[in-house]
Amino acid sequence: MNATNVTAKPKTLKHFFTDNFDLPLGIAVITLLAIGFLMVYSASWQYLVNNGLSQYYTVSHQIAWAIAGILVAIFLTFFDYHRIRRWVVVIMIVTLLMLLGVLIFGQSAGGVPQRSLFNGSIQPSEFAKLVIIIYLCFWLYSKHDVLDQWSFGLIPLMTILGITAGLILAQPDISAAATIILLGGILFFIAGGKLSQILTVVVVAGILGFLIVLVYKNARVRLADYWSGIQNPEHASDQVKWSLEAIINGGFFGAGLGRSTTKFIGLPVAQSDSIFAVLTEELGLLGAFFVIALYLVILWRGLTISYRAKDDLGKWLAAGITLWIFSEAAINIGTVVNLIPVAGNALPLISAGGSSMITILAGVGILMGIARNSKLTKSASEGSSRGQVVDLRRGDRRGSISRPVDPTGTH
Repeated sequence: MNATNVTAKPKTLKHFFTDNFDLPLGIAVITLLAIGFLMVYSASWQYLVNNGLSQYYTVSHQIAWAIAGILVAIFLTFFDYHRIRRWVVVIMIVTLLMLLGVLIFGQSAGGVPQRSLFNGSIQPSEFAKLVIIIYLCFWLYSKHDVLDQWSFGLIPLMTILGITAGLILAQPDISAAATIILLGGILFFIAGGKLSQILTVVVVAGILGFLIVLVYKNARVRLADYWSGIQNPEHASDQVKWSLEAIINGGFFGAGLGRSTTKFIGLPVAQSDSIFAVLTEELGLLGAFFVIALYLVILWRGLTISYRAKDDLGKWLAAGITLWIFSEAAINIGTVVNLIPVAGNALPLISAGGSSMITILAGVGILMGIARNSKLTKSASEGSSRGQVVDLRRGDRRGSISRPVDPTGTH
């Protein structure tokens, strides 16, 4: 009997999913999407009806964006992430041009800069978060041997981050700019930057944060409201006070799906920035803890994928994307309960917004692709070993040992 037939696995639908997807990650993402659809509909229908629009307008758009994002994720799952190298510079340039376009073409009638293009359809700062992770991972990977040199390591890194964050800050979008700086610092640390350079980044970021608070009135107000709320919740910002009231109303088991009251009488941006408060009021602390657990699953699977990746590029990409998604969730939830100053970060996969949805799902697709690449490399290695045994047992009839597969696909 042919030995290869004994060891071959039948290609079933189960094997297709287990060989190509990280199932715990996929289940967590799909569950968050389903919860998000329910919450977006619950938080938006009353406002839409009052303004003469269909009650399904926002949620139908959210579902459409999610379908588009899932298609992007599936494509990236089967796309070798090493091949992004060919396009990474072009993608970065296009993103910077889009950020510049917001400043040039995104002016409202009052002359106040907006954060989006095409009447709010595209928010480039959301795309910039994922793009900066991808670009920096490839850049750090190519400069890994010279990162300890200031002229090749820290200074170029700060230039890249400064240009990107500066364009976002000019919109102004302080929270997105801070996220860009945070992601850059994390990736530099993961890539093995020297401690002295990392401390320099921390000091420079602290100085810039202080200057931003001095220059931008909105930043001063948010910081003052945050400090007042720490001392006395009754003196917190209106968003935090309404959010806390929603959490109290929900209790442990919640008021019931669709029965939130704060979303009608005062909670601002209920379908996006404050959607976790609506969720907690309707599903209770039990539902809130369940959602937090799903984000912890994403953190667990993402870091596991990073650990199992077969090269540093895959490790850094997986870690950067995972920490970005989890930090977005942590920031959004933290602002609701006044753990951190109010920020405009969306709750991943739940908050209404097409740019955030597409970008997060694209990041999930890259994570899936890294996991798939690791599985294929492992299977090829095991298959090569099996092939060597079979050839040796069959004698020297042109018996050649299988070559190992190069995970980069360059050979």
